[in-house]
This record gives sequence, C-alpha cells and structure tokens, in this order.
Amino acid sequence: MQSASPPAASGAHQRGAALWRGTLSAFCASLIGIGLARFAYTPLLPAIIAAHWFAAAAAAYLGAANLAGYLAGALSGRAIAGRLGTPATLRVMMLAATAAFFACGFPLSFLWFFLWRFAAGLAGGALMVLAAPSVLAHVPPARRGVVGGVIFMGVGAGVVASGTLVPLLLRHGLRATWFGLGGLSLLLAVLAWGGWPQEGPAPTSHAAAPPLRLLRALYVEYGLNAAGWVPHMIFLVDFVARGLHQGVAAGAGYWVLFGIGATCGPVLAGHIADRIGFGTTLRLAFVIEAVAVALPALGLGTLWLLVSSVVVGAFVTGTVPLVLGRIGELLPHHPARQKAAWSRATIAFALFQAGAAYGLSYVFARTGGAYRLLFGLGAGAMVLALAIDLIAAAGRRTNEF
Repeated sequence: MQSASPPAASGAHQRGAALWRGTLSAFCASLIGIGLARFAYTPLLPAIIAAHWFAAAAAAYLGAANLAGYLAGALSGRAIAGRLGTPATLRVMMLAATAAFFACGFPLSFLWFFLWRFAAGLAGGALMVLAAPSVLAHVPPARRGVVGGVIFMGVGAGVVASGTLVPLLLRHGLRATWFGLGGLSLLLAVLAWGGWPQEGPAPTSHAAAPPLRLLRALYVEYGLNAAGWVPHMIFLVDFVARGLHQGVAAGAGYWVLFGIGATCGPVLAGHIADRIGFGTTLRLAFVIEAVAVALPALGLGTLWLLVSSVVVGAFVTGTVPLVLGRIGELLPHHPARQKAAWSRATIAFALFQAGAAYGLSYVFARTGGAYRLLFGLGAGAMVLALAIDLIAAAGRRTNEF
C-alpha cells in the first residue's frame, strides 16, 4: 500500500502551483496593459493615417495620449488598490483596457479616441505598478529573477502579437483589427482572472536606509530611459513605412523584431545581473541603448536598422527587472519601501515618457517628419542617464572616504 504524501510536500506543491498561477496572471496583465494596449498602436499608426481616420500629426498625439494615461495610472494605481484591493483593481484595469480596444473601432471624433487611448494607458500604468509586485512578494528571493523575467516577457509577447496580428487583421479593415485585439485582450483577462494571490500584511524592517540621492538618481535614469525609447515605440513603424517608403507590412516586420527582442530581454538581463550585479548591468545597458537608439538616425542600412529594432526592444522590457533589482540592492531589508520606490520609479518612467511623447510629436509636426532628429534626441537621453548614474555613484564613493 502506498503511503500518503507528507503534508509538507503537499503544501509545497500547492504553493508552487499558486506561484506559477500568479505568474501567469501577471504575465497576462503585462501583455494586455503594455504589450497590446500601448504597443499595438505603433503598427496601426500608418494604417490609421492612410485610412484618413486622423491626420498624421493628430494620430501621433493620440499615441501620446496613451502615455499620458499611463502616467495617470502609475500615480493612481496604489490609491485605487487601497480602496478596492489589489486583485479587484487588477481585474478592473484589464477590463478597461479591453473595452478601450472595442471603443477605438469607432473613430467618432478626436476627443472620443483620445479619451479611450488615455483609458488604455491608465489601465497599463496601474497594471505595471500593481501586477508584478503583488506576485513577487510571494516569491522566494532566489527565484525572483526568473519569475520577474517571465512576467515582463508578457510585454514582448504583446509586441510580437501586435506585429503579426495587426497586418493580418488589417486585411479586414481597421475596425475589425481593433475588435480582434479586443477579443484577444478579453481572452487573456479571463485567463488571468482567478490567479491573483491574496494580499497579506506588509513586513516591516528597521534596517538602515541608503542615501536618498541614489534612489532619486535611479528614478531620473529610469525616466530618461523611457524618454529615449519613445522614437522607437511611437515612430519606428511609421519611419520604415513612410519615411523609408517601404510600406506598412515592412514596418510591421521591424516591429515583430522589436517584439522578439522585448520577449527575450527580461530573462537575458536578469541572467547577466545575477552574475555582475544590477547596478553594473544597468550602466552597461545605458551604453548599449544609446548606440542602438541612434542607429536609425545614422542611415547605415537595413542590417543596422534590424539590430536597432531587436536591441532597443530587448531593453524596453529588460530594463524593467534591472531597475526592480537595483531597488532591491539599495533597499535590501525594506520590503515596504521597495514597493513604494517601485511606484515612484514607474511614475518617473511615465512622466518622462509622456513628456517625451508630446515633445517629440511636436517636433515631428513642426519639422514635417524629421524622423532622424527624433532618434538622435532619444540617444541623447540615454547618454544623460548614464552620466547621472556615474555622478551619483562617484558622489557615494566620495562620502564613504
């Protein structure tokens, strides 16, 4: 007769199953809120212009509306969760993003479209602030890198899905494309619905805190990174399709490569950081990003544009676990402060990204479509982020001696 499984083994199995169920939910949330709700607009942009739904400048501003909503979601996400609870808030935000897809199938007016793109961004910002921390709080420290990488792979998976599905759906019209994305989002929301872990009391710690200067520098660096990605996130497909006269299908192909990079980026970045540290990996990322963002401005040809798409895509998602890990390095014994710091970092990210989106949209409109200038400005933001990081680190070493 077989003996029953020990209670400890059974409990460990249940905790492991719950962990990966929560990881799947957070993966779906990042796919909906960022991978689809934000990034699906990029391959749709030239089609919206070609169909005369909106003029080129207006369509670019509508892309920026999503980033403004993301800022609002990052600012309000924790407050909403404080009233509704984190699982309920996550479900509401996934449904809001889904509703925005269906609403955008009706171009009733610029204001209508603006409000729904804003709502999609708000949902994405709240999901970014809440989803990963709600799951990672229940993950053993030795496994947080892997779990975090899987969660943020959802962003890249959404980019790949949008880059492959949008050209196919566009054969049936713009409205059918928006409805198709809405159906996919609804399916993912249902899949994620019951997997969120229950909230528990936050642990406290009285360990010494690091200098605030390092955290503040990290917030600004993360924000500058967000600004530096805007040319790729909003204008890459349009640059290829209209700027290089290669068409929407070719532009979507580059977007798929961007998404492939975004899918692999979190796991690769976490793997490197486990070996050389999150701070060192982040500085290395700034250097590589500055070069990759600048490549389209240099006009070096197809191969280098392909490299730029993959590398920037990898860091758009790969930098997220790096910043989370860096916060953990700076606040190793402060779980509650880690969550607050991540919220502030996400707010800085959203603020800089929204500002850059509107600023670059203005530059784009005033210059009549100077794509290369946009990529040059993005590279400059990356260089500035590296400089701030090096200055902050040097200041800390000076204070230690």
